[in-house]
Amino acid sequence: MRLRKDYDEMQEKEILLMAQVSDALAHPARIKIFRYIMQQNKTRTPVCNKDLVNEFDYSQATISQHVKKLVDADLLQVKKQDRFSYYYVHLGTLQKFVDATKKFENM
Repeated sequence: MRLRKDYDEMQEKEILLMAQVSDALAHPARIKIFRYIMQQNKTRTPVCNKDLVNEFDYSQATISQHVKKLVDADLLQVKKQDRFSYYYVHLGTLQKFVDATKKFENM
């Protein structure tokens, strides 16, 4: 007997998005980094890797690994300018995550 899938309101892409974003935010350091970048973006202050190393007590390599995880989850966007990469919170992905979470909550 086959189960019908049309009863499930959540789309596969929403489920994947929730898993990807949740995984990216599963480490306390990444939450701190993400929050810091979001706060700086609100004041229109650009953030590069050097700023993150100065702000947090992590090595440059550790910061880079955490930022890569956030970028891969599409939570951060990178804009290269000269020899620096600046990080910006991708609010669209964050909003999709929040919407999917609300849908999940209401099931």
